[in-house]
Amino acid sequence: MFKWKKLGKVFDPTACLEREWLCEFAQAPSVLVFDDFIRVYFSCRPKADASGQYTSYSAFVDLSKSSPFKVIRVSDEPILSLGSLGEFDEFGTYPVSAIRHEGKVWAYYAGWTRCVSVPFNTAIGLAHSEDDGQQFTKFGSGPILSYSPDEPFVISGPKIRRFNGKWYLFYISGSKWVLADNGRAEPVYKIRMAVSDDGLNWHRMNKNLIENVLEGDEAQASPDVFYSNGRYHMFFSYRYSLGFRGKERGYRIGYASSSDLENWVRDDSKVGIDVSQSGWDSEMISYPHVFEIDNKVFMFYLGDQVGRFGFGAAELVGEL
Repeated sequence: MFKWKKLGKVFDPTACLEREWLCEFAQAPSVLVFDDFIRVYFSCRPKADASGQYTSYSAFVDLSKSSPFKVIRVSDEPILSLGSLGEFDEFGTYPVSAIRHEGKVWAYYAGWTRCVSVPFNTAIGLAHSEDDGQQFTKFGSGPILSYSPDEPFVISGPKIRRFNGKWYLFYISGSKWVLADNGRAEPVYKIRMAVSDDGLNWHRMNKNLIENVLEGDEAQASPDVFYSNGRYHMFFSYRYSLGFRGKERGYRIGYASSSDLENWVRDDSKVGIDVSQSGWDSEMISYPHVFEIDNKVFMFYLGDQVGRFGFGAAELVGEL
């Protein structure tokens, strides 16, 4: 069993009073490491509009490398513009995963569009930055990974990795929509993977990577893969399909390992982190991101209400 020492909340978006587009939520933290600071990309929202609809933007916060609780800078504006009328990212960009490539920073992100019979749909887009990841330009108006016969909706949650000269995109794919008692449609999604030689053209594995433990309609999200001691370690979040906005059926962090990136063995008993007895992460924890600084391994993760009031950090005690 791994052991994570919780360090507390790192960033609270509700404290950014001067940015109307960044009022709440700091979701899906993802790190880009620099020499003396770390840049954490996250997705945020302004207040809901008059009809109760949200729009999602993506931003970053720079944290001191020596003291991850010291905020150096918060982006003055969203890192990505929203799509034009009818485009796949017209109403939101969430989440973002960045990687350095050929002197630029590439960002894979999920674009949101609103629907009629269900609340939304998503596909994965790509953008690049020439100013060290402050502002990004999209590769085009459409997604690079979208719906297919085997993956009919909700293509989201991209996490980009490079292992052994190959590009790996871990993401989620919707498998069905289920209706709650109040008539709200909720998505069920599973963790999947695509492989590429160039980061642009992708071969999908077309299979679920992680087995279910809660129920057949268990929803799995935010697959984050970290290589250590000869194995690939995946930390992810999972929840029940319905009634998940409270403590009993809300998000938790799961764990799986693999020797080849294709076949994964799930064992949540090893994860070593759970909700707190009280405080900002006492109802749910989700969307883990594992990274290394100066030979120490850290995890950023979301707390209650899926990061509405920010993300926190934990430090690994021992090794993976």
